[in-house]
Amino acid sequence: MLVDALSLRQRYMQHSGQSFLITTAHFLASLSNGKSVEKKPARREQKKSTEAYPHDHPVNGDPFHCEFLPKIGFRIGTEEGIYRVYDSNNQSRYPVVDRTTFIRDFSVVYRMICDGPLKSYCFRQLNYLQNKFHLHCNLNENRETAAQKSIPHRDFYNIRKVDTHIHASSCMNQKHLLRFIKKTMKTSPNDLVYVDPITNTPLTLEQVFQAMNLTTYDLSVDMLDVHADRNAFHRFDKFNAKYNPIGQSLLRDIFIRSDNYIGGKYFAQILKEVMFDLEESKYQNAELRLSIFGVSITEWDKLAEWAICNSVYSDNVKWLVQIPRLYDVYKANKIVDNFQTILDNVFRPLFEATEDPHSHPALHRFLQHVVGFDSVDDESKSEGIGFYVDSPLPANWHMADNPPYSYYLYYIYASMVVLNSFRRERGFNTFVLRPHCGEAGTVQHLVAGFLLAESISHGLLLRKVRYIITLFYYLKLNVVNPIQYIYLNGTYSGPLNKE
Repeated sequence: MLVDALSLRQRYMQHSGQSFLITTAHFLASLSNGKSVEKKPARREQKKSTEAYPHDHPVNGDPFHCEFLPKIGFRIGTEEGIYRVYDSNNQSRYPVVDRTTFIRDFSVVYRMICDGPLKSYCFRQLNYLQNKFHLHCNLNENRETAAQKSIPHRDFYNIRKVDTHIHASSCMNQKHLLRFIKKTMKTSPNDLVYVDPITNTPLTLEQVFQAMNLTTYDLSVDMLDVHADRNAFHRFDKFNAKYNPIGQSLLRDIFIRSDNYIGGKYFAQILKEVMFDLEESKYQNAELRLSIFGVSITEWDKLAEWAICNSVYSDNVKWLVQIPRLYDVYKANKIVDNFQTILDNVFRPLFEATEDPHSHPALHRFLQHVVGFDSVDDESKSEGIGFYVDSPLPANWHMADNPPYSYYLYYIYASMVVLNSFRRERGFNTFVLRPHCGEAGTVQHLVAGFLLAESISHGLLLRKVRYIITLFYYLKLNVVNPIQYIYLNGTYSGPLNKE
């Protein structure tokens, strides 16, 4: 059963061009060939030149400069909610896993969770691994410490690190944000930053603070109140409210949004200050998250123009785009008619920029620094509707209810598969899927993440399903659990720890 699950994931990763552990791939290949797996001594890979990793060394000149290939004349369309690319003969060029196949594979993996002998095997296997690790610590801890001390100029602070779960709007600490707001108030009080919706007149930054009855002297870290404390425990609404300085969404719009009246100028400035700190530390890198909500077809272009016009770039930073699962909110506010509208707004600009870079020049230049997609929202929300063969297609999803987690993830994955194949053929960079998964809710989220995602964030529910933990261990699947989310979901003890 474990081999079947691993084989399914390998197929999904091959379709999308995402990474799959080479050791597990060799093991599965040996089983299919009927040969026993021989244990070979570990072999160090030879170091390669920096030309083999074009994005791993500093960029000289304009970081957004890239080649603009000519239009190739392919037609872009949708088929059952999935974006497809058609050639001159109207033939679909790139294969994709259809939703019937995905639902069948999803059910196969999900049913394995309830298999008694498999649960017993996974329990014993994890206990064995944990005890083996404890034995290793007891025998080799002192030797490892001595070996670590013998290496010159290397400790935790001067080895290269990458933070892979940081929202761009919260990448600065609260003291930095406070200092930036005070500095901006002193240096640019007359900047027009907001339009009063009642009088329809632009307001300066100073007028905005006067309307709130605030001065720079009054501001403090405690008043800013952007630190997630224990009051946010299991309260996703309170956690999100911490993104509003002083509890004012207006200040969030002015200072930490890219699409506002001032074109995201302040947001770009504070991000560049954070990037400068990363460059000064030399060994610290970050993968910052930016949001595409899927409510407008121009979102991608506006985001790209913001990054390029404000020169928001650092050799120490890459971007990952998160897509909030907020269809029910958009539908209630009559922003979208159906779920297909969100998919169109998210993926059509990407396909158009790949087919004809001149149609979205800023987006084409920006995408070379984007590494993948994320899917975010409160996973603890109940899902009254499942993802079945007879579930409505995205164009027919007119109901007010939010689609289930696996529905969102599948359609993001399916269109990403075609997009990656298209971009790879054109010689452009490709993307990966790294969603929030297993933070709360049902274990079905973990099954969907196992099949479709290269890695996941959180995975707190792994402690409840030892079968899924075992699969993650065999694949060395990355699980990122940010410290700030401990306040939201409680203490996190690693998935291999006993409950």
